[in-house]
Amino acid sequence: MAELSEDARHLLEEPNLASFVTLMKDGTPHVTPTWVDHDGTHVLINTVVGHQKALNVERNKHVAVMVMDRSNGGRYVQVRGRVVEIIGGQVAFDSIEKLSQKYRGASYPRREGEERLMLKILPEHITGQGGGRGRGGSRWGQAS
Repeated sequence: MAELSEDARHLLEEPNLASFVTLMKDGTPHVTPTWVDHDGTHVLINTVVGHQKALNVERNKHVAVMVMDRSNGGRYVQVRGRVVEIIGGQVAFDSIEKLSQKYRGASYPRREGEERLMLKILPEHITGQGGGRGRGGSRWGQAS
C-alpha cells in the first residue's frame, strides 16, 4: 500500500477531472474521464451499474487514476492500485451527490432506475509531478 501525500490529497480534493483506467476483457486499456474523491486512504470513483468501467473492475481489480491540475497541466498525480470494495445503495448515491456539488455546484440529477456504485481504490504505487518540493513519488505518496 502507498499513502496519499498532502499534495496528492489536495489535487484529489480540487474539482480536477480524473482519467480512470480499467482493463477490458482482452487486456486492452479502457480510459474514461471521471469525477474523483478520496477518504484519506482510498481513491473514490463513482459509476453506474452496467457501465464498462463497472464491468471491467468486477473482472479485474487493477486500475489506474491520473488527476491533472486543471490550471497547471504540469502538476499531476498518478495512482495505480486495486479496487478493494464496490459499494452500492445509499452510500453510492451520497458519494455522487458530494461529487456533483464539488464539480457542478448543484445537486446530482438522479435518473429513474439508475443504480450507482462507489469504487474504493487502495493505492499501491503513486507518482506525480509539480507538487512543490521536488518531482516524482516522494512528494506524492509513501510506501507503507
